[in-house]
Amino acid sequence: MIQKVQAAMLSMQRRAWEQGVAAQALLELGERDLVVLFAKDAVVNQTKDGRLGLNGDKVPVADPAANGEPVLFAANVTGDPALKKAAELMLDFLLYKAPKTRDGIIHHNYIENMIWVDALYMMPPFLAVAGHPQEAVKQIVGYRRMLMHPEKHLYYHIWDDDRQEFTRKLFWGSGNGWAAAGMTRVLNALPESMMQEKAMLAGFIKEVIDACLLYQREDGLFHDILDDSSTFVETNAAQMLAYAIFRGIRGGWLDAAHRDAALKMRAAAHKKVDQFGLVQGVCGAPNFDRAGTSTEGQAFFLLMEVAYADMSA
Repeated sequence: MIQKVQAAMLSMQRRAWEQGVAAQALLELGERDLVVLFAKDAVVNQTKDGRLGLNGDKVPVADPAANGEPVLFAANVTGDPALKKAAELMLDFLLYKAPKTRDGIIHHNYIENMIWVDALYMMPPFLAVAGHPQEAVKQIVGYRRMLMHPEKHLYYHIWDDDRQEFTRKLFWGSGNGWAAAGMTRVLNALPESMMQEKAMLAGFIKEVIDACLLYQREDGLFHDILDDSSTFVETNAAQMLAYAIFRGIRGGWLDAAHRDAALKMRAAAHKKVDQFGLVQGVCGAPNFDRAGTSTEGQAFFLLMEVAYADMSA
């Protein structure tokens, strides 16, 4: 099943973040040669200002950074100076060129001046592995402050920084999955000297997972908008949350009591894989407003599986 899901993912057309999340799945699976190939093509599509994987779209700010860790990995294993330079340019863009709020939190796109929950996955993990773990934590804290409901502990999707209001004031399942998975990757990348920050992130991840679990269906899945049962039943939020739970249990910072809920998510996701390896019922490309298939849905099935295997080892 993993081979089929991977093959289906490789067949898909990909935008900047899709290239990055697919490459990350391959990286965690140990598919070294494929990671290098993905990284090289992200560099082929790198803009002059450093953003990776932009094959025509000039607006994204956060999404290109999803390619950062795979490109940095490829640079380290190949010794290719062009890959090293590409990773440095991506990092330089985030640190010094990207549009930001007044307190330094990176906007999701140019022109819009908005904060999207998706960015919790796209940028902080790269900042953490590229030698700027404090900046990674700063970005997470900033996104959480702007997007999280203080009582429900769920993240709204989009904040308009100019108008100082939510543009999409919805608890999007995949968005909360991006948050949990992104913070999980950062926690695992932080150095041992940052134990206080590790503990803080573990608390952040647990609170969003526990908040999501209140809306888990009997079949193990979630609705596209977590608290709105009139929206379609969606597959990828379960895969994303299962990934975070399995990594948390493996890392010892999440209670094993979460295991049963994650196993239920995993079993439900397995039932959604069709004969061609396509994970059905995820928030579907290209507009992510209905059930369908997507690169990120394929990638998170793979990420979930490798996290499960690591937990079970």
